[in-house]
Amino acid sequence: MLKVDHIVFSYEPQASPYRFSLTLSRGEIATVHGRSGSGKSTLLDLIAGFQRPVSGEMTWCDQVFTHLPPKQRPVTSVFQRNNLFEHRTALDNVLVGINPSLPKRGADVDNAIQALADVGLANQTYQRASTLSGGQQQRVAIARVSLRKKGIVLLDEPFSALDPQTRTEMLALVKALARKQNSTIIMVTHDQRDADAIADVQLEIVNGELFRH
Repeated sequence: MLKVDHIVFSYEPQASPYRFSLTLSRGEIATVHGRSGSGKSTLLDLIAGFQRPVSGEMTWCDQVFTHLPPKQRPVTSVFQRNNLFEHRTALDNVLVGINPSLPKRGADVDNAIQALADVGLANQTYQRASTLSGGQQQRVAIARVSLRKKGIVLLDEPFSALDPQTRTEMLALVKALARKQNSTIIMVTHDQRDADAIADVQLEIVNGELFRH
């Protein structure tokens, strides 16, 4: 279970603070929406460890991670810009998530190849990321996330630039990931159709506070 317990955060001492409280079970998918600047990305940054709260506590399966550095948190992320190494192959981009030394053979390589096949990229394993379509690049990012096997997956508008059919396919992959790995997923989206298609829980940020629909 993910618990965000009375987290308070402010970018400046005189600014109105954000106040977030949230509880999600393992395997649940939550979507977050709100007006631009409402704090959607701030919420993800706090969970990921890129921002530090003024007060409050965050726990995963009853283990506190509020003050852990990002690499030590049970969290992985997929962004709109998927942070791939464009000069590297799809395989390398997946493999780097679990073994930065990029071995040429072995169990890690086998697992990365299988992860790409699972997201429909068996024929693009050795293709450079720069030559892949936007949808294919996001498939690589999801394959990488699946191998990292973190309990919490954060997605910050990852599919907003994709065409409707590709978005539908990506949403199905995310849902399958949650079910297969029992991961808790939080996805920021501006599209209500995405929320309706994937969410177990729909959240909205209004005036710096998080509300559950």
